[in-house]
Order: sequence, then C-alpha cells, then structure tokens
Amino acid sequence: MKTSWNVLTKRLAVLSVTALMMSALAACGGTSGPPTAEEAGKYETAPGDPFSPYKDEVTVTLGRVTTANPKLPAGDTYENNAYTRLVKDTLNAKIKDQFEANGEDYSRQVSLAIASGELPDMMRVDSKDELKELVDNDLIEDMTEIYKQYATDNVKKTYDSYDGRALDNATIDGRLMGLPATAVDSAPAMVWVRQDWLDILGIQLDADGDGTIKLEDVEKTAEAFLKSDPGQTGKPVGIPFVNTLNTTDYNGSAYTMLGVASTQGAYPQYWMKDKDGSIVYGSTTAETKQMLGIMADWHKKGIIDQQFGTRTFDEITALYTNGQCGIAFGPWHIPDWGLSSVKQMDKNAKFSAYALEDAEGKVNVAHANPSNQFIVVRKGYEHPELAIKIINLFYDKLANDKNVKTSMPEAAKYLEDGVDGSTRPFNIEINSATSLLDDYSDVVRGIKGEISLDEVRTTESKNNIGSIKTYLNNMDTDNVTAWSKYHSRINGVGLIDKLTQEKKFVWMTPAFSGTTPSMKQTWANLTKMEQESFIKIVTGAEPLDYFDTFVSDWKKQGGDQIIKEIEAETASE
Repeated sequence: MKTSWNVLTKRLAVLSVTALMMSALAACGGTSGPPTAEEAGKYETAPGDPFSPYKDEVTVTLGRVTTANPKLPAGDTYENNAYTRLVKDTLNAKIKDQFEANGEDYSRQVSLAIASGELPDMMRVDSKDELKELVDNDLIEDMTEIYKQYATDNVKKTYDSYDGRALDNATIDGRLMGLPATAVDSAPAMVWVRQDWLDILGIQLDADGDGTIKLEDVEKTAEAFLKSDPGQTGKPVGIPFVNTLNTTDYNGSAYTMLGVASTQGAYPQYWMKDKDGSIVYGSTTAETKQMLGIMADWHKKGIIDQQFGTRTFDEITALYTNGQCGIAFGPWHIPDWGLSSVKQMDKNAKFSAYALEDAEGKVNVAHANPSNQFIVVRKGYEHPELAIKIINLFYDKLANDKNVKTSMPEAAKYLEDGVDGSTRPFNIEINSATSLLDDYSDVVRGIKGEISLDEVRTTESKNNIGSIKTYLNNMDTDNVTAWSKYHSRINGVGLIDKLTQEKKFVWMTPAFSGTTPSMKQTWANLTKMEQESFIKIVTGAEPLDYFDTFVSDWKKQGGDQIIKEIEAETASE
C-alpha cells in the first residue's frame, strides 16, 4: 500500500507546484473580444468558411491524449495518420504533437506545460478548475465570436441539444473559453463477463433474460472462475479495480466500483441533495460505507485482485488480455478499446453485458455531469479558428458525409477498421444528447434491412452495420473490429436501450458539478484522504468503521466549508 500512497502523494505534489507556479505567470488579463476586421484578416481569405483551407500551410502543435490500444495500421502514428493527413489535405494545416500521453501521465504533462507557460497551440484539459486557471492567467483564447463565425449549423445544433448545458459549462464570465466534449446520459456501469467461460463451466447468468443480475451472481461467478481457471493460465486473479475506485465520468468508468455502488444506492464523488434538501457529498454517505463493506469482504475472499491499489490501468487491461480474469466493470464501449485485446489473444473470447440491480430489483443510475473535457487554444496562436474547423471536419463532415468512402477514403477505412477515436486530433466526443440510442436504432434497423444505408444518419453507424453483419455471419471470425462493434453496440447499447424502453432506470440528478473558492485550497488534500482511506478499508488495513473517521476528518479539513459554499451557490440559482 505504501507504494500506491507515494504515487498519489507525488501526483498531488506536482499539482501543488503547478498551482504555485501558475500564480507567478502572467497577471490576470481581460479576455479578448470579437475580432476586428483587421484581425479577421489573419485567419484566411474567407473568414467564416467552416472548411476553407489556408492559402499557405499552417502548423498547429497539440497536447495529445493517447490510449493503450489505438489499433493504428503499421507505419501510422498519432502524429501522422489518416486523420492528421485529412486535416492537411482539407485545411492545409500540419499537426505536430508537443506531447503524447495517457491517464495520469497526460495530466502531469498538462500541469507541467501550464506551469512552464509553454502550452501547445491546442490541447485537452480535463477539469473546469483547470479551465478557470487558464482563463485567470490569460493563457487561452476567447472562442466566443470565433465559434459563432466558424461552427457549422450541425455542430451548433449538436451543442444546442443539451439545452445550453454543454456550452455553458465552458463559459466563464459570459465568454466561451473552451470547446467542450459532450456527456451523453449513457446509463449504468455494466458488468462484462466472459460468456465462453460461462458456457465451459455450465453457468447460466440472468436466467430470466431481463439483462440484470445481482452482486451475489457476480461473486459466485468470480469464485467459479478463480477455482476452475477457464483461461488456463495457472494464475487466475480476482476482479481488478483502479485505485481511484470511483468516478463521475461514465466514459471513464472502466475498472471502477461504480456498479457496486449503484446496488447500495451510493453515488461516490457526486454532490447530491439529501432528503431534507441539504447538500451532501456522495463519498461520505452511509450507502458508500455499505459499498466499502462489500468491497472489503470481496477482497478478503479473493474476489477482488489481491494487488488492488498498486496496479496501473494498463496492467489491469493485461489481466483480461492474458486470460487471468473474465469479469470487468465498465461502460458500454469498453469492448472497442479495452476488451478488444482479449479477442486478439483468444479467438474464442465472447462477453455478455449485464446491469446490476439492487435488493429491490432497481437499476440505480446518475445523470451525467456536464463534461469536464475542453479543447483550449493557446493565447496568441495565430489561427484559433482552426480548432473550430477541426471540430467541423470530424464531428460534422466526417460523421455525416453519406459519400465518405469517396470523399475521404482513407479516413473512411479507419472508421471501417475500428481505429480508435483517440487517433483523431482531439480525443473527445461531440454527440447530440440523444445520439447513443438514435444510432443504435439506425444500426438495428440497418442490420434487419428495414432502412437503406443512405437513410442511416452517420458514417460511423454505416460502418458499424457492416462490421456487425460480418460478425453475425461468422461469430468465429478473426475480425476484431467486427467482434468489438457487435459487443459494444448490440450487447452494450442494446442493453441500455432495452432497460430504457422498459423504464428500469431510477435516476439521480446531481445537485452541483462545479468548483467553489475553498476547493482550490482543500480539494487536492480531501481527494487524497478519500482515496487512501478507501484503499485502507478495502484491503483490510483499517476496519470498516474507519469510514466514520474519514468522514469526520473530511468535514473538519474543508468539507463542511465546501458544502456551505455549494448551498449558497445553488440557493442563488
């Protein structure tokens, strides 16, 4: 455990140094207003054209969020691939990566770039607080007028489908300071189970076929996998979890205990309203204590990976790839980028997806917080409108062009082959609020022949139809893309659609998702305290009642003050 806490401490130290160095950077300056006619001339010969190329080649440096398994073709890289070449061919803009990293390494690179003042021309930041710091120090461009001038109608319509929530989340003092990712209500954290292993052992999960199972089913299945070692590795392990344990970002919920929490009506890390209307932090509730009790019991029994707290994200993925574990907690799309490596190693691998229900048969789900991912543009970059053009190109033109195989053949092949979306210049998703189930409807009807490909809304859905048909025609296929698209769309989104249609979800709406003044001084310490306390309880280093000590300390060391500030802010809304 000491190793894990040291890592957490070092990470927080980097962030603390960053905060100190930030204060020494440029003094707070005003954000830029609408560009003058003279300034507009620096953009191009046709200001406002959402796809017009630059007369002379321009260069843009990026901070690039990568993934462990991008599935790039041989010879292609994050900096030089079909998508970056599309930007060059369409916009005459050359992409150079100032840094590439994933997970905590990416956060560290961003922190160091901000601290040194040497920002790439464009990068993704992963918190509203970070966006505010960049604004306070006048380090990024005001995108308000540029967005109005350059965003396509389709991009604007997509953002508008969130009734203002998306753009408002990136707006500070009335100015649009970043281009936000969108957070679709994707519903429950799922349990993905090796179906081929269930078949080998004669285990039938979800006998009634309603798509839901209970924690006891997960426990019994994990015990069977550990005892029988269907992966034949000689070293099976329990279910692995990341040491952060929780998240409020559904898309980042892989290997977290979000699903376990839902069965107890617990919502760790969410700000909620209690029965009396007061603000409560989800990580401090009695329901969260119950969740930790279950996790501690699982760890004691070996149901949980005994190296919990020390493994990296990539090491956890490797446990599935190597056949050491066959139960994974994660979002609907985990087969596309995480579990697809399992198929690469074992052609017989198949997964089934389930939602976890509580003791009363309810599937508890939290509405998504507004996205905390933003694309920002370095203050002073000569072509800030290029960020909008790139978004237009990928989230409108490439997504919606019905002749994409002719107009953008190389990018179309990437989509067809399931190359990971992180290889696009911006590793974010921008989808309409109803896009997930709308796309699923298109895919199902397309597979059945109820609609033609010309009637399918998006290029991605067209490709998914082809991939899924390939899988359905031969479920033993070696085509990993066909395998992953079937699992993520038909098993994953299909389960969400089924439970949505049957009105099985019980929704919790978060009360707050922003940052208060005192959070800037205390939140890093409180987060560190929470993670360390939860790890101690789960691993048995401390008894379950230590949770009460954590809650008391959390309140004294800043939690109570934060709650007062949130209550004041929400009362004024």
